Amino acid sequence: MIAAALWFFQPWGASGLAVAVETVAPAPLVLVLAVNGRLAPQHLVEVKPLVGGAVVSILVDEGAVVTQGEVLALIDPSGQLAQVRQAKAALDAGLVTQAQAQANLARAKALGANIARTTLADAQTAQQTATQEVARLTALLDQAQIGLKKYTIAAPVAGTVLSRNVEVGQVVDVATPLFSIADIAHLVVETDVDEGYAARITLGLPAMLQLKGDSAKRAGKVSFVAAQVDAATGGLAVKIGFDTAVKAPVGLTVTANIIVERQAAAIAVPRAAVITDAVGAAVFVAVSGHAVRRGVRVVDWPADRVQVTAGLSAGDVVITDATGLSDGLAISVPVTAKADP
Repeated sequence: MIAAALWFFQPWGASGLAVAVETVAPAPLVLVLAVNGRLAPQHLVEVKPLVGGAVVSILVDEGAVVTQGEVLALIDPSGQLAQVRQAKAALDAGLVTQAQAQANLARAKALGANIARTTLADAQTAQQTATQEVARLTALLDQAQIGLKKYTIAAPVAGTVLSRNVEVGQVVDVATPLFSIADIAHLVVETDVDEGYAARITLGLPAMLQLKGDSAKRAGKVSFVAAQVDAATGGLAVKIGFDTAVKAPVGLTVTANIIVERQAAAIAVPRAAVITDAVGAAVFVAVSGHAVRRGVRVVDWPADRVQVTAGLSAGDVVITDATGLSDGLAISVPVTAKADP
């Protein structure tokens, strides 16, 4: 048995413009928004000093895994150490004065009626004043010692040191970022969605994610949607989390296909089949050897096929490329048939 493929033209369109067509039929439709993003830690902390000064020691480098409270660097504490010594010396002197005042008060009380009441009152006042001064000097010493701790730069959180932006001998101030630390065990994809599609992006939408250089497709979900569009860029900040944790370099490019909507049966046509002009959106359908303009309502979505929500019905024959067509233009539709002799 020999199968012969025969090309023939419908008789009513033999002399018209040859066009390709497809017959409209409802089918499952998935609206997917494809965007590019980059891997980022879910939580990132920039470490800045609480005091200014010259850095005298750096104890970690990029890539180091640190625990919360681990010492990262030291700033020269010479000036603060002098304040601590000065405060301690003042407190020591105050304690001596307090001890003397307490001894004087004890003697005055022991003498009882043998001394003037004003002398006892003076001793009591001196003792109270000395005690208050010791309390004040103790607070100053505590303050100086707390200030001294600020010259030790410790990790505020556990994680991996992503960047180190300081060198030994560098003079820094409280605005200088020294390190960035992140928990890279929990990575997300950070991306921007054009404002034209921002209203369709909601928390929990599923997504398929592909890391640059990796053929594997990974499932994820939208975990963050910004509350406002960036007026400068027209982008809406979005984060997508992985269903299963991944291990990859921070900053790696990721292609994300966000699944915005699934429909069991919808009508869709090639994007090239749709024209939009002053009248509105339209397609051309093949009717009795002519291209007939048909107004439609479509969902403008960045995909090869466009969903048509009104204007077409199952069985309509749509011309797949509207380029160069006009209403009533004569057309011919090539048809492939198979014969089994």
